[in-house]
Amino acid sequence: MNILITGAGRGIGLGFVINYLSRDHTVYACYRSKSAALSTLAEKYHQLKLVQWDVTCPASENILASLPKQLDLLINNAGIYGPIKDGQSLRKITAEAMHEVFDVDCVAPLRVVQTLLPRLKMPGAIIANISSKMGSSSDNTSGGTYAYRAAKAALIIVSKSMAVDLQSDGINVITLHPGWVRTDMTNATGLVDVDESVAGMTSVIENINDYEPGDLVAYDGNKIAF
Repeated sequence: MNILITGAGRGIGLGFVINYLSRDHTVYACYRSKSAALSTLAEKYHQLKLVQWDVTCPASENILASLPKQLDLLINNAGIYGPIKDGQSLRKITAEAMHEVFDVDCVAPLRVVQTLLPRLKMPGAIIANISSKMGSSSDNTSGGTYAYRAAKAALIIVSKSMAVDLQSDGINVITLHPGWVRTDMTNATGLVDVDESVAGMTSVIENINDYEPGDLVAYDGNKIAF
């Protein structure tokens, strides 16, 4: 398969890269800032293609020229958390922070899909949007974290609309919750290792027909109400 992964330079994105390379797929790893880990992998795997693309910006002609004519799987993983500690509390969250997180976590995945839609294999392609259970209204019992929650909730709805709109083209869309993963974003305080999270989400992607279009599904395969 030809697989494109955004936010591939570290954490969950890098985990996806390693997972699919180990299974002999061709991976287009998109990153914003240079990644030593990706560079090392590129020396080992000829099927790894590195693409520097800040997904908050339109793809340049050079970027488009470096991508394959046909993609089987698109994983929209790039994302940010926004202000830490109490920076996302009701009294301290700012419009600027809301806009920044929303642009990266919701608008950028939509832009990526719009850009790559002509290259997605029809029928049969899969779009996996990495959101979070923190975007679920049903699961929100602690409040706070305004920017991250709102952006991830918006992505869930955008992903659901994609699923409905692309169903007639034979393109499947799934929204994934990776769990609370030990990454830089969580200061390694999560409950799940990257490998476990990625392996679980990969299994969900492989079994996408077990779910309704646009479902929010955790790495362990369980659906999440949103």
